[in-house]
Amino acid sequence: MESFSVLSDGNVNSGEEDWLTAVMPLLKVLSLTIIGLVLAHPKLQVLTKSTFRLLSKLVFVLFLPCLIFTQLGQSITLENFILWWFIPVNVVISTAVGCILGYLVAIICRPPPQFFRFTIIMTAFGNTGNLPIAIVGSVCHSRKHPFGPNCHTNGVSYVSFAQWVAVILVYTLVYHMMEPPLEYYEIVEEGDEIEEVNANNLSRPLLVEAEWPGMEDKETEHCKTPLIARVFASLSNISQSTIPDVGSLQEGGPNSPKSIRCLVEPKVVRRIRIVAEQTPIQHILQPPTVASLLAIIIGMVPQLKSFVFDYDAPLSFITDSFSILAGAAIPFVLLILGGMLAEGPLESKLGVRTVIGISVARLLILPLIGIGITLLAGKMNFLVPGDLMYRFVILLQYTTPSAILLGAIASVRGYAVSEASALLFWQHVFAVFSLSLYIIIYYNLVLPYV
Repeated sequence: MESFSVLSDGNVNSGEEDWLTAVMPLLKVLSLTIIGLVLAHPKLQVLTKSTFRLLSKLVFVLFLPCLIFTQLGQSITLENFILWWFIPVNVVISTAVGCILGYLVAIICRPPPQFFRFTIIMTAFGNTGNLPIAIVGSVCHSRKHPFGPNCHTNGVSYVSFAQWVAVILVYTLVYHMMEPPLEYYEIVEEGDEIEEVNANNLSRPLLVEAEWPGMEDKETEHCKTPLIARVFASLSNISQSTIPDVGSLQEGGPNSPKSIRCLVEPKVVRRIRIVAEQTPIQHILQPPTVASLLAIIIGMVPQLKSFVFDYDAPLSFITDSFSILAGAAIPFVLLILGGMLAEGPLESKLGVRTVIGISVARLLILPLIGIGITLLAGKMNFLVPGDLMYRFVILLQYTTPSAILLGAIASVRGYAVSEASALLFWQHVFAVFSLSLYIIIYYNLVLPYV
């Protein structure tokens, strides 16, 4: 079997240097995160909470889309679009495996009943966006990496290519799984509800809105209600006075054409339609996702690609400007992460045992399963031949902590907000050690043999 140093053309040596090469990228990530933590520390407050919110918006709407567009657009072609098919499929596979692990964690750790679905969700859905891009950028910034001269462009392209699948899952499946449990749902008077929402806007932790700035503008009338349970579950034993009227979800009165159409619809079709109408599918088109789609479309059409991305292209001055802005994405992502961790964990009713169970399953057990799946995919020739970065990104999809975007969804749905914030805090603290461990394993034991 070939050694890792042979596969990487001598870029990585054996022994202690291998370990140092594997750990160094995480030390860089940790250093930038600590700087952000110090800047946001309550005793110093060099950067205030409002400043970090502004930085989050800049990353979300400007820096990250520029990074995705410039890197993915340069490397994507119609051939690569077909060749890279396993990356988005692997997002679905890792999520499915995570759901099974989350269900086992919920059975074994026995969280409070209202957090059963929450336990599954937080175990299943990992960070497939900002954190992998930051890790890839840090890895490629090292001189002794095994990923070739196009390390950064390929790495960001692979991560971005998988992002749209994860976003679709979050805004459809996760959105409905995070609805408040019907048994614990309470109606709030309209005036009190408005007052509570305003208060939450002022004190909302950074950790739950870092990847969805301005999410308070996306809240709808029924986003904090148990929609699916109300539509599909039998309500014969539940007082209708405690649940919002299903008819209020439909436009128009009882004599409107839409209501008349519903009278002749099968019950199952009608219920599915009601749920679909309340699914925020429009939020999928966020700036990073739009940047990915534009890059894919332009990159797959040679004429458009040569007009935008070639060295002497007519629009090269625009892509060069985007590249300059893209350089700020990774440092700001890590500074914001440090600012979020500076707030510390919120009070949580989830229980220490469940927090540990989710963290162990997500950060230690799932990566081991991911190694097995990646090795199997390599033997079945599902992976790009000879591309170590392709394999590294696939492995990272099993290794990262829960997606920060889940905190935003929890806040929008009004379900387990403090629990999500606390769990995300502890997972990112534990991830410093788990990521270091598994990157060493990937460098020395896995990548040479995939």
